Amino acid sequence: MRSGILIILIIGLLVSSCGEYEKLLKSTDYELKKNKAKEYYEDGMYARVTELLEQILPRYRATEEAEELTWINAQCYYGMKDYLMAGSEFSNYADLYPFGSHAEEANFLAAMCDYYSSPRAELDQESTRNSIDGFSLFIKRFPGSPKVEDASKYIKELEDRLVEKSYMSARLYYDMKQYRSSIVALDNSLKEYPETKYREEMMYLKLTSLFLFAENSVPAKQTERYQSTLDDYYSFVEEFPKSNYSKDVNRIYQSTAKKLKINTEITQTNN
Repeated sequence: MRSGILIILIIGLLVSSCGEYEKLLKSTDYELKKNKAKEYYEDGMYARVTELLEQILPRYRATEEAEELTWINAQCYYGMKDYLMAGSEFSNYADLYPFGSHAEEANFLAAMCDYYSSPRAELDQESTRNSIDGFSLFIKRFPGSPKVEDASKYIKELEDRLVEKSYMSARLYYDMKQYRSSIVALDNSLKEYPETKYREEMMYLKLTSLFLFAENSVPAKQTERYQSTLDDYYSFVEEFPKSNYSKDVNRIYQSTAKKLKINTEITQTNN
């Protein structure tokens, strides 16, 4: 019986609270709305805060309280994990108040919002690039901040994700046997990320793509493309003389040399 009465009381309080809030939304008392928004913020009722601030912020834009209200708005979206809106609001704060009391944190959190929005490597990486740009700008603007070390770590993590994305995209062309596209994609990736941990594998895939592309070419273009394969072979063995792919690489060399009528015994003796 007591539990039933308690439930009824709770429901009554909720209904009453919702009714009061609905009246507040319709009210034209902007000072009341501002004060209630601050109360809701302290209580962690972020959705109500953002709804109220959407109504009243335009009225306070040119006042001394605008900075605080703008900051609260951004913090609420962040607290609700709405990183798209939070990132926009933190950037808005940073633009409007570059010397504000929360400027450093706003710049950092704007980049964090893009970080949280950054997807796994195989998906579009626009948010990843935006986050790298944001953290880089933060380090430039606030070189003495204690968050610089964290920002640098996030940049490294996000750059690794871009490297992986680049590798996966190039590898996809190879797996689909689109060797012309594979050559271009692998070459571009290696130029953009020369220190990639996938470098050996990607150079091997490029060499293999060159060979298979030559193999499947019309006779008139084969000599030129086999020569490109041979050039890539020398680059590969110079950089990775003891590669795990050495057996396959040597097989490609032997086949390519045969097509170009090169005496491999003489070449190997000279080497």
